[in-house]
Amino acid sequence: MGRTATPKTAPVTPETATATPKTAKSARSGQHRLRADALRNRERILVTAREALVEYGAEIPLDEIARRAGVGNATIYRHFADRRELIHHVTLSVMSRTADQVESALAEEPDAFLALRRFVHAAADERIGALCPLLSDTIDKEHPDLIAARDRLDRGIDALMGAARASGQLRTDIGVGDLMVALTQLTRPLPGSGCVDFDTFVHRHLQLFLDGLAAPARSELPGSAATLEDLQQRQ
Repeated sequence: MGRTATPKTAPVTPETATATPKTAKSARSGQHRLRADALRNRERILVTAREALVEYGAEIPLDEIARRAGVGNATIYRHFADRRELIHHVTLSVMSRTADQVESALAEEPDAFLALRRFVHAAADERIGALCPLLSDTIDKEHPDLIAARDRLDRGIDALMGAARASGQLRTDIGVGDLMVALTQLTRPLPGSGCVDFDTFVHRHLQLFLDGLAAPARSELPGSAATLEDLQQRQ
C-alpha cells in the first residue's frame, strides 16, 4: 500500500501569524464601538424622554422624542418595544438617580436639615416630575424592578427625613409621600402649558416649601402623613 499524501501547510510568516489576532482585535474594537454608540443613544433617548414627559405628559408622540434626541424612530424601537416600555425605563432611571442623590446627601452633609435641602434641590434637577407616570396606569406599578427602585428610594428619603426629624429641625407630621407629592407638583409644569422659563422659579418655590417643613410647625396639617405606598394605593 502507498502512503497517504499529507496536505502541505502554508508556511507561517510574520504577516500570517498576526493576521488572525489583528482581525479579532479589530472586530472586538468595532463591537465595542457599536455597544458604546448604542448605550449613548439609549441614554440620550431616556434623558430626552424624561424632559418630554415632564413638559408634555405621557402622551407625547414617540416621533417627537426621536426628533428631540436626534435619532431615528427605528433607534427608539431597537431599545424599547413601545411607549409603555420606554416610560417604564424612564421611571426606573429617574428613581435610581434620585436615590443616588438622597444617599449622597445623607452620607456627605453633616447637618441633617441641610442634607434634606440638598436632596430636594437635587431631585428637582433630576426632573422628579417625570415620576408622575408611576402614579398612572401607563406602566406596571407591580413590576419587580419598579418595586425595588421604589423601596430603595423610600428607604433613603425616610432615613434622610428621620435624621432631620431626630435633630429637631423637621416637623413631625409629614411623611415621604408628602415630600414626593410636593416635589412632583413643584417641578412639573402643566403639560403643554408652554410656561416660559419655568425652571427659573422651581428652586425659589422649593425653598419656600422647605421653610414650611422646618420645626416648629406653624400650623396643624389636615389628614395624616403619607407614604409612597399610600400614593400607590390611592390611585
